[in-house]
Amino acid sequence: MVGALILLGIIARAADSVPAAATATPSAPAAAPAADIHQNTAIIPVPQRTEDHLPQAAVNSYLKKHAAYTELAKAGGIDVLFLGDSITDGWHSTGKAVWDKYYGSLKAANFGIGYDRTQHVLWRLQNGEGAGFQPKVVVLLIGTNNAGVNTNTEAAAGVAAVVAELRKDFPDAKILLMGIFPRGNPTDAGRRQVAAINPIIATLDDGQHVFYLDIAAKFLDAEGNMLPGVMGDAAKLHPSAAGYVIWAEAIKQPLANLLAGRPAFGAAAAPSP
Repeated sequence: MVGALILLGIIARAADSVPAAATATPSAPAAAPAADIHQNTAIIPVPQRTEDHLPQAAVNSYLKKHAAYTELAKAGGIDVLFLGDSITDGWHSTGKAVWDKYYGSLKAANFGIGYDRTQHVLWRLQNGEGAGFQPKVVVLLIGTNNAGVNTNTEAAAGVAAVVAELRKDFPDAKILLMGIFPRGNPTDAGRRQVAAINPIIATLDDGQHVFYLDIAAKFLDAEGNMLPGVMGDAAKLHPSAAGYVIWAEAIKQPLANLLAGRPAFGAAAAPSP
């Protein structure tokens, strides 16, 4: 209950950043918004667009994958849904062998798309990907692409909005909300912003429907540097195959618990002997 109230509070605070003209009723003329009013783009559902400084190839891929995922949603039969950006999308490529090992026997689907921000996932869910099936568990990892574009609270509000949308679309599902993975080097702005966003979205954990899991420490040494071989690109953003093993192992028991109808963590989560 506390987590749900905090979630609503985050969204409400973010909604305060939308100009009055966007919320006025047709019968009451809206005053012209002040020039310095800032909209929180992280909570406004839109598809990927080139005007958001995204490459045309990425936008084309987004639309193609969204259409494919919508068809999968219509077909149904999905118990476990992975949802997110390019890190989640990587299960289709770099993490494919790991996916097959850990999830090949499950009715699992991967709705990841590169370059996605929270607003893009919101749009996808509201335009076909959030209907036609009822998963038991949703593994959500989103927000890293909002870093550098939105403030910490804005990005966190975007994650909260996605969680709220998932709760609406899939009311019986349990959500395993991943802390945003560490990126780059310890002193990088992106790393610092992700570290600031995660404690905010951690409050979305209500112990009933939403369960937060931060596995950042599994990728890092004692000084906060990436462990050798866990990231597969120079930006230290996208996991290597070894990184996907770390992710799969970290969620193995929580996922099994949730699928079995048990809490994700704690003594109550342990399987009966």
